[in-house]
Amino acid sequence: MRRRRLLGGIGAVAAFPICGRAQQRSIEIRRVGYLSSSAAVPSLLDAFRQELRDLGWHEGQDIVINYQFAAGQGDALPALATELVQIAVDVIVASPTPAALAAKNATATIPIVGIGFDNPIEHGLIASLAHPGGNVTGVSYSVGPQIFGKDLELFSQMVPEIRLIAVLSNSANPNHEPMIHNVASAARSLRLELVVADARGPVEFDAAFAKVANTRAGALFVFGDPMFSVHRERLAQLAARNRLPSMYTHRLHVQAGGLMSYGPSFSDLWRRAAIYVDKILKGAKPADLPVEQPNKYELVINLKTANALGLTVPLSLLVRADEVIE
Repeated sequence: MRRRRLLGGIGAVAAFPICGRAQQRSIEIRRVGYLSSSAAVPSLLDAFRQELRDLGWHEGQDIVINYQFAAGQGDALPALATELVQIAVDVIVASPTPAALAAKNATATIPIVGIGFDNPIEHGLIASLAHPGGNVTGVSYSVGPQIFGKDLELFSQMVPEIRLIAVLSNSANPNHEPMIHNVASAARSLRLELVVADARGPVEFDAAFAKVANTRAGALFVFGDPMFSVHRERLAQLAARNRLPSMYTHRLHVQAGGLMSYGPSFSDLWRRAAIYVDKILKGAKPADLPVEQPNKYELVINLKTANALGLTVPLSLLVRADEVIE
C-alpha cells in the first residue's frame, strides 16, 4: 500500500517585469510534514489548508506539504516519521498521540505541532501546557478527564434505562489505559457500570462484540482511535446488528451510522494547528508556544440510527445538537 503522497508543487521562481525588462524574484519554499495515524480526512485537511491560505501560505507557491498517512497501522508510523525527517521538513504536524510520539522519537530538533493529542505531559511530549519546552507544542484533545463524564452524561440522556455500558478500546493505543480509568471514574459518579472489550485490530472486532453480547451490556462507548476511525463503517454495522446504541468522540463515526458523538470540533483544532505552523515558520520556537486546549465542542446525533434502534431522541438533545443527521 502506498502511504506517501506529495501534494502541491513547488513554485521556485516568479517573474516580474521591472523597468521594461523581466527579472526573477526567488521565493523561499518552506516544507511542512503532515503525519497522521489515520487515513486522510478531507474535511480536516481542507480546514488546515484553508487556514494556511488565510495566513498567507499557498501550496505550490511558498509552501509544500508532504502527507504521510498510516491508515490505522500504528507500526508504520516510525518509518513515515523518519521519512519526513530525512527530507528535512521545517515543521511536522502530527495527529493524534501515536503520530506525535513517533515524530518526537524521530527528531529532537524539528518543530512538531501535535493535533488532538491526549496526556502530552504523561507521555513525555511536553514539560507542561504553559511551557512545553523541547520541540513539541500544539492543540490537545480535551481539557481533562471531565470530558468523558460529559460523554456519559449525554449518552445517559439518550438511553436513560441503561445501567451497563460496554467500552470498546484498543490496548495497543497508549492513551486507552488512562482513558479507561477516567471513564470508570465518570461512570461511578453516574451510577453506571462498565465492561471493557478490547480490539487491537479489525480481526478482533467480532470477538469484542461477542464479549459485549455475553455481558448483556445495553450500550457501547467507542474510544477515539485511528484504527477504529478507519473501520468506522464496520463498527457502526456491528453496533446496529447487535442493537447497541453507540457513543463516539468524533462525528465521522456518526456520519458512518453510529448513534451519537460528543467531543471537540476537530475542524477547529486543525485550523488552530495551522496557526502554530505559521508562527513556527516565522521564527517562533515550539518551546515558547503554550499547548492550547479545545474551546469548541459539538454534539452530533444520527436520527436515522435512533429510529432504527427504536429510540426517541429527547428534545433537550435535539435542541442542543450541533448537527442532526436524518
